[in-house]
Amino acid sequence: MRDIKIFRTAFGILGDVFGLLLFMAPMITFKRIIRKRSTEQFSCMPYVIALLTSLVTAWYSLPFVSPDNLLVTIISSIGIGLEATYVLIFLIFSSKKEKAKICGYLFVVFSIFSCLALVSMLAFKGNKRKLLCGFAYAVSCIMMYGSPLSVMMLVIKSKSVEYMPVFLSLSVLICSTSWSIFALLGKDPFILVPNVVGTLLGAVQLILYTIYRDNRREVKKDEMNDVVEMRIEKLQDKEAS
Repeated sequence: MRDIKIFRTAFGILGDVFGLLLFMAPMITFKRIIRKRSTEQFSCMPYVIALLTSLVTAWYSLPFVSPDNLLVTIISSIGIGLEATYVLIFLIFSSKKEKAKICGYLFVVFSIFSCLALVSMLAFKGNKRKLLCGFAYAVSCIMMYGSPLSVMMLVIKSKSVEYMPVFLSLSVLICSTSWSIFALLGKDPFILVPNVVGTLLGAVQLILYTIYRDNRREVKKDEMNDVVEMRIEKLQDKEAS
């Protein structure tokens, strides 16, 4: 029994480490957004859903809802801060139409979380409270892991992985695998089920990246050729004039 707790704690720590990498993985994308001062074709939906998931996860892991989940509380609290920052960047650099959509998404997110917190505290106790919050956590976590599906469809359609960051996909796979083992050792189905789904989706994303990564290089070569041709044309025009 003691060995199981030690292993569970170890995988919980690994889950925190890889979870931090997962939350930090989009920084490469956001450096590009800040540099270009445009969100381009990147979607804010994965980050809005991740914010909701972090809020619900933090609530589920609190001692009066689900005891012995301090490591989950730590990483979800960090996730709230980082995901809120990402959404704020989207608000700053997106178009007016997109800003209105993001504000609408945020209203829905905070409404759902507020309702969950109030109902779980006022109407439920003990195992019933854990059941309600655990179910909400599982659903939101599956939504978070499933949110890149739209990006995966874009990859298949365009045959390019330009808008699917590989570090994010790799972090999803490693993080969800760590938490799956953590949940299996702790016999927590609410954490286990969504993270198994996350493991499968992370693996699919990496498979897509492996299939279409060469196309990305070809696209970059074509862009470089276009730039060179444009410069040659400009030089020819100057010489002709």
